Amino acid sequence: MELVDNIALGFTVALSWENLFYCLVGVVVGTLVGVLPGLGAVTAISMLLPFTFGLDPVGAVIMLSGILYGALYGGSTSSILLNMPGTPASAVVSLDGYPMAQQGRAGVALFMTAVASFVGGCVALLAVFLVAPSIVRVALSFGAPEYFSMMLLGLVAAAAAASGDLLRSIGMVLLGLLMGLVGTDIVSGARRFTFGTPILSEGLSFIVVAMAFFGLTEVIRNLESNQEPRKIRPELNWRGLLPSRDEARRSVGAMLRGTGVGAFLGALPGAGPTVSSFIAYMVERRVSSRPETFGTGAIEGVVAPEAANNAAAQTGYVPTLTLGIPGDAVGALILGTLIMHGIAPGPRVISQHPELFWGLLASMLVANILLLLVNIPFIGIWVRILSIPYRLLFPAIMVFLCIGVFSVANSPFQVMLLAGLGAVGYLLSKLDCPASPLLLGLILGPMMEENLRRALLISRGDPVVFLTSPVSALFLATAVLVVVLSVLSTIRHKRRTSAEDLRRASRGTR
Repeated sequence: MELVDNIALGFTVALSWENLFYCLVGVVVGTLVGVLPGLGAVTAISMLLPFTFGLDPVGAVIMLSGILYGALYGGSTSSILLNMPGTPASAVVSLDGYPMAQQGRAGVALFMTAVASFVGGCVALLAVFLVAPSIVRVALSFGAPEYFSMMLLGLVAAAAAASGDLLRSIGMVLLGLLMGLVGTDIVSGARRFTFGTPILSEGLSFIVVAMAFFGLTEVIRNLESNQEPRKIRPELNWRGLLPSRDEARRSVGAMLRGTGVGAFLGALPGAGPTVSSFIAYMVERRVSSRPETFGTGAIEGVVAPEAANNAAAQTGYVPTLTLGIPGDAVGALILGTLIMHGIAPGPRVISQHPELFWGLLASMLVANILLLLVNIPFIGIWVRILSIPYRLLFPAIMVFLCIGVFSVANSPFQVMLLAGLGAVGYLLSKLDCPASPLLLGLILGPMMEENLRRALLISRGDPVVFLTSPVSALFLATAVLVVVLSVLSTIRHKRRTSAEDLRRASRGTR
């Protein structure tokens, strides 16, 4: 009965006119941004985050969640039609979606991605409804040592799962932690790293940092290319949207398997939709009775990763809301939004803010339904947006960025800070340093510091308190294990690469 009451509360909140409007706006804007190559959910959320300042916490999170779902689906459109992924999570969809488009079956691919997104999201949402309360009951027994160790594990896992070199990822985490120290000390009240600038006494706004490292950096990187985007005039056969009976039969199993992979990996800190979609594709190719068709237009290669990335987006809210550990950069932005609205994410979110938690879960189902209603009839409209020249898009994006950061504190200093951090973000991107670990470090840093100092105060400065708690010791041991496994994996990869280079060199000398 309690679960039924919670579901009823959630739909009461989600089906209010205001929240329905916010969800619709998020889905439409997210799909629009996801369709554009080079942009994605993180860029869209970081640009539009300041516009949620005047909303209540529930409406703000519902809108941002709608942007995420819309961007994940919209990214598949450019992947299928242009072989240009709109989001990282949709990159794997192009492996079989683009060959289907070349075969004149783009309509089937686009239709099946919409269905796969709906199925993956709804099934994963049911799992969240059932599992989240159990996780919260366990997490309510956590104290300061457990919270610190858990957040440390989240940062380590995020660094290990990030693309690129492990040392670079860890370095970005540390840089994010250092940036989180800017501002006023929560215990002594002393100003740290403000360099005589009073506006920095409140710390670096994660909104400015997110816009700089994701929005402005992506703009610069896209402008760096001299290639003009290809014009597209798709000829979609609207009467042929439905797949064949054999494709429909094969799609059912692929959707369910992709949903399972995405639902599991999405709940793990550091995984997220991108990792889930690639692993779902690998699993589907492994279990397929005809793996040779993958890469040539196999329908399973389209629906499995699409179901996985949407399922991961749903379950990714479990660690973000109930444990305070974001699974990826989008989760970090959602986490920062809650903190900005005065809500501390953690196990007590359900008991203290039930309308937020259950309302958000119910809005996920509403968002998935809206995705079907909005995207299937308007596939042609989204496709035409791909022909807009970049020279017209980027000025508009820059205007949004500047307006957004200026509205943080109504200060030109934030705009200058955006420019400076954007330059730093561009240089770090050229060095293959991932930005997601930095953002996670910035978000979790102050909370880690607070729990670290609280635990040491309780234990009178004895650091053994982190090992005497079995849960805390388990988290720390897992963090060490993740680092060790990542280092060993890196070493094996380098040895394998060196051996291949030596074989190629020996063949060349012959």
